[in-house]
Amino acid sequence: MNIRIGIIGSGAMGRGIAQLFASAGHEVWLHDSRPEAIDQALQFNRELLERSVAKGRMTAEALEAVVARMQPAHRLDELAGCDLLIEAIIEDLEAKQRLFAELERLVSVEAILATNTSSLSVTRIASACAHPERVAGFHFFNPVPLMKLVEVVRGERTAAMVVDRLVQLAEHAGHFPAVTPDTPGFIVNHAGRAYGTEAQRILSEGIATPEQIDRILRDGPGFRMGPFELFDLTGLDISHAVMESVHDQFYQDPRYTPSYLAAQRVAAGLLGRKTGQGYYRYENGQQLRSPEPQHEPVRLDRPFWLDSLDPELRGRIGAVLQQAGAVLESGEAPSERAICLITPLGEDASQRIARLGLPGQRTLALDCFSDLDKRRVLMRQPALDPALEAQARQALSCDGVPVEVINDSPGFVSQRVIASIVNLGCEIAQKGIASLPTLDRAVQVALGYPKGPLGFAEHYGPARILGVLEGLQQCYGQEPRYRPSPWLRRRVQLGVPLATPDAP
Repeated sequence: MNIRIGIIGSGAMGRGIAQLFASAGHEVWLHDSRPEAIDQALQFNRELLERSVAKGRMTAEALEAVVARMQPAHRLDELAGCDLLIEAIIEDLEAKQRLFAELERLVSVEAILATNTSSLSVTRIASACAHPERVAGFHFFNPVPLMKLVEVVRGERTAAMVVDRLVQLAEHAGHFPAVTPDTPGFIVNHAGRAYGTEAQRILSEGIATPEQIDRILRDGPGFRMGPFELFDLTGLDISHAVMESVHDQFYQDPRYTPSYLAAQRVAAGLLGRKTGQGYYRYENGQQLRSPEPQHEPVRLDRPFWLDSLDPELRGRIGAVLQQAGAVLESGEAPSERAICLITPLGEDASQRIARLGLPGQRTLALDCFSDLDKRRVLMRQPALDPALEAQARQALSCDGVPVEVINDSPGFVSQRVIASIVNLGCEIAQKGIASLPTLDRAVQVALGYPKGPLGFAEHYGPARILGVLEGLQQCYGQEPRYRPSPWLRRRVQLGVPLATPDAP
């Protein structure tokens, strides 16, 4: 299935799409309003492919064949004979509508018009055309040849045949086509709203610093980058604009509310790596990461008590405390001198202390969502004696595993972020935007998460995720932001797998 493909826009996305399809055997013509940009893009692609030759990943003959299939189109009308036109220009609705109206007059009635938009409505772009049924979204991710995913977006009037042809073309090029209706953020940018948005909410409440949040989410759930590292990498101006766009397109649904902190940083020009400062500072493009705080040793003179009856957790905590020279009590209630460790799920430490009738001055919370082999997370509360916090921190870090201490919060950091990711994924399934298995694959490929929403739910347990959300909603006075998805609640209540589809 070799076809003629025209690409309008020769920036990072356009040149990447050109390389992908030329490598798959298709003839590609690259156009840009700036002629020099076309030559720069073609030269960039040649140099990139030459590296593959140098590494033995392709032959010199194959390189020349691919390069020969990428040709410049200095005038738009040179694309008239193309079977598929892919637009990859600026994210401006009016500019795209003008271009599509012009392209429609150039090509045959059988040609497909596709937009690589990441945030604009495909339906609205297509509304400028006399035949919107042949317009679809074809949203790739940067770098295109390496990110093996493309969202095939079905506008309100897109013909099924158009979607089928784009799916076949993507599969032929080695990409996974995630088919989705035309909704705000499509699949990936919609699903990605939970991670950074909830992290910014945690920061705004003074629960933890950006460095702490990043460390906890890297070492606990296993994210490759913390949310604030990711904001700095992508540029806060870009990520905040997407947050505001999705929030506005969903008519201010509280689930997508951006942070005022991000808006202030954008206004101040603190955008991340490209400006030398964002949530971190940078020199020569390298992050200046502060060392983790060191604490003076203290004398351990108290026993510990743990509220959890889980034998595995008790065994692990008991072994660490024994190594520190401390004792884990076994009674149903703590002794009068014991430092109490509680394991709330969705509650804050204060609420659980009050509910269990424990002494606030000697009680801390321990996060049971943490990977206890990589980083342990303790949560203080306003009544805690600082000297006992120091003892707990030292005892639980005696084996070399770092201990993070954060302020009181319902759901710690990991519980809040993971529950938000799963909940938003369930909403995407509920709305028919994507099945959970498709969503998981898209999120892992495009966002680099260690698991997708379904994978996280399976790992931590759907009932525990629901419990976290219910705790968050109760703590924040039934705030709609944390309302559990009906998709999640129904499946937990019925005891069926989270990916179980609704009856047809």
